Amino acid sequence: MTTVTTRTVEYPADNLTMIGHLALPAGAERRPAVLIGPEGMGLSDVERRRAEALAELGYVALAFDLHGGRYMEDPEEMLARCLPLLADPGRMRDIGHAALDVLRAEPRADPDRTAAIGYGTGGAVALELGRDGADLRAIGTVNALTTGRPGDAARIRCPVWAGVGSEDPIMPPAQRDAFTAEMRAAGIDWRLVIYGGALHAFHHPPVDHPTPPGVGHHPQHAQRAWHDIIALLTECLPVPD
Repeated sequence: MTTVTTRTVEYPADNLTMIGHLALPAGAERRPAVLIGPEGMGLSDVERRRAEALAELGYVALAFDLHGGRYMEDPEEMLARCLPLLADPGRMRDIGHAALDVLRAEPRADPDRTAAIGYGTGGAVALELGRDGADLRAIGTVNALTTGRPGDAARIRCPVWAGVGSEDPIMPPAQRDAFTAEMRAAGIDWRLVIYGGALHAFHHPPVDHPTPPGVGHHPQHAQRAWHDIIALLTECLPVPD
């Protein structure tokens, strides 16, 4: 098995000290790099393990923070922070760029070969990076069919892949339609995968704290969505032999 090195990284964003999780593959050469955004609760071991899994595949990966090192188990507290954030593209972009700057400054990362993936609020941040014209090779999101300011999607410079559960009440058909209309109008390379029978956050393993209605794990689709993200990265951001 490939040896992976990890460390925490602190950096300022959104008037907070963010604490991200950086995972480095074996070796000393530069590698393509991937930013990973967490669900609205915040950075957890789920995203940390995904960063390490990407490092196993040869990527430099940074799982970024949303809440200054906090994980918000209380759904009401989480929504009180995330809903204003999701309504403010500028704040989301600032959070995303701060993490992207940290990732690109890592000596092992190739700053010209980066991608952004994310889940829920973290996926919305990844999309806003694209709408802000960030130089990315791919954007992949799950549960994050957020739409942007009119016309901003035309600034996206890479393929976009999105996944959503068919029974997700937080991302219902009307939201899917608005997202696809935005992508089509922008004329970019985009894909949407709808996972039949899945709820919101279907990719996330069960948690031991309260969750909002409409949230539930779907093990088969969770694995499929991860494979789809790896396929996106393999296509758009291949690791050199």
